Amino acid sequence: MLVDSHCHLDFPELRGELPALLERMTANGVTHALTISTTLAGFPGVLEVARSRPNLWCTAGVHPDERRDGREASVEELVALAADPKVVAIGETGLDYFRVEGDTGWQRERFRVHVRAARACGKPLVIHTREAAADTLAILEEEGAREVGGVMHCFTESAEVAEAAMRLGFLISFSGIVTFKNAQALKDVARRVPLERMLVETDSPYLAPVPHRGRTNEPSFVRHVAEEIARLKEVPLEAVAEATTRNFFALFRGARAAA
Repeated sequence: MLVDSHCHLDFPELRGELPALLERMTANGVTHALTISTTLAGFPGVLEVARSRPNLWCTAGVHPDERRDGREASVEELVALAADPKVVAIGETGLDYFRVEGDTGWQRERFRVHVRAARACGKPLVIHTREAAADTLAILEEEGAREVGGVMHCFTESAEVAEAAMRLGFLISFSGIVTFKNAQALKDVARRVPLERMLVETDSPYLAPVPHRGRTNEPSFVRHVAEEIARLKEVPLEAVAEATTRNFFALFRGARAAA
């Protein structure tokens, strides 16, 4: 079986098709999925989706470059949201310097709040980082994130960044990007990351893998990510599925307890 460790089932591209999406997941051997919070305002919808099926879970958090809430979440608020048994992680959080111009201090402070909330509630972190790897790693170290661990989602950084993140106790998650022909550097990273430190994801509705590139992504397509990992590592698909599923439930202990 396979797990989609990062998707956005509450987004309008997917929410209305949820029953059909879940059927296609089953048909492709994708048995569980983690749907990810990106705003405070959207969290109730994320939680509603997670509560709708026993094989779905969610996170609580605010995406690094989101400003639509008009305010910042406190440690206490995030911990309260994470108290629901369907919430198995804090995030997605981190740093994204690609989309943000000018001062980024507010992003770093938001990130620190999320790490503190994760430590307070004892749940792992889902990390987004783009053009900010050095600062992301530094804050994880400074805030004691190794205490809870987590995952570097939709990983596109270097092998050196992956190794540093793994030393902090984080898993590395590969998305459909690893199937792209122009992603040779990322393919090399995937060859180097041990299976026991790896997850697979879709980040749907974005980043559909080959052979569906350009279409709306969905959790059933995580099979193509796993197939590419298997090809790169020259191992059976079943080995990738077994390892990444085991890793998912070892990291997200709340999901393991309810599975």
